[in-house]
Amino acid sequence: MKTEFMCPCGDDMAGADEDELVAAVKQHLADKHPDRDYTREEILLYADEA
Repeated sequence: MKTEFMCPCGDDMAGADEDELVAAVKQHLADKHPDRDYTREEILLYADEA
């Protein structure tokens, strides 16, 4: 299961499961990169396993 994501801006995000990770990444994008949006599949493609 993938639960960690490193944004190209350098911020790290994590979740207890993939659903939490995707939510955290989506919130980060909304807060810091409102011009970008990734699908769940794209987020998990670049995420890492803990």
